[in-house]
Amino acid sequence: MKGRKPKPAARQIAEGDPSKRGVHQLDARLEAEPQATRGLPACPAHLKGLARKAWRFWVAELEAMQLDARPDSMMLEGACVSYQTYVAMHKLIEEQKELVARKERNPKTGQLEVVDVRPHPGLAIRDRALMQMRAFCVEFGLSPVSRARLFVERREADGDDLMALLAQPRQRKTAVEEIVQ
Repeated sequence: MKGRKPKPAARQIAEGDPSKRGVHQLDARLEAEPQATRGLPACPAHLKGLARKAWRFWVAELEAMQLDARPDSMMLEGACVSYQTYVAMHKLIEEQKELVARKERNPKTGQLEVVDVRPHPGLAIRDRALMQMRAFCVEFGLSPVSRARLFVERREADGDDLMALLAQPRQRKTAVEEIVQ
């Protein structure tokens, strides 16, 4: 699917219908959108080490942001595995350095000589894992930019009625209500 990703109907309603679709159309779209079950399952048994630590960390963050949905558990699992791969490749490259020299024995002298110097093969794996982890994190709102784009309703304190009133989306008056007033 090309183009922009569609905004959820709840977010469009909260923004005051900036695309001017109409309240009735947005309400119908909101009712038609599937609602995921809240709460992530326990950490999968096959996740070990850093992947398990990443799972625990991200589950706690998603719960705090009220974005923990059961269908997202496999995407979160992919993010954890990508993180573990990234860290493992990063450590390997730190130990072996970023360049790898290929040596061959010179038939005339019998000495090993450097024939070719190439980037470490783990660099591509590390960078791919980082890009995958970043893509997963953007989907969950775990990066600063994606978090700023998310809309999550916050419950204000009961004493702040003015802020609660101002935070509500605009409601359009019908023609009958305007005549009555």
